[in-house]
Amino acid sequence: MCLGVPMRIERIDGWVGECRRGNERHRIDLSLLPEARPGDHVLTFLGAGRRLIDAEEARQIDDAHAAVAAVMRGETGSLDEAFADLVDREPPLPPHLAAQLETARAAREDQTS
Repeated sequence: MCLGVPMRIERIDGWVGECRRGNERHRIDLSLLPEARPGDHVLTFLGAGRRLIDAEEARQIDDAHAAVAAVMRGETGSLDEAFADLVDREPPLPPHLAAQLETARAAREDQTS
């Protein structure tokens, strides 16, 4: 499986972008994105930029990555927010994530009752 990772382009030298994700810096092949400019956000796969995205979509993807990591650690957290673009849409969340979402919702209801 290949995960798309959002990054922000800091500088471009030819077809190579110097990109940042948090404190990490990466050199990304931008040959598929000739319109890319410094300051743009890019969705990367295996060291290559595939699609320009806006800052909001980059944040949503980062939130989803963090939520998946939390589920893998056994935490339920705020899955409604982390998967805001996936909740209540077609296709539905995979069963294991839907179950975690329901557990988190029930826990929040218990806390407010």
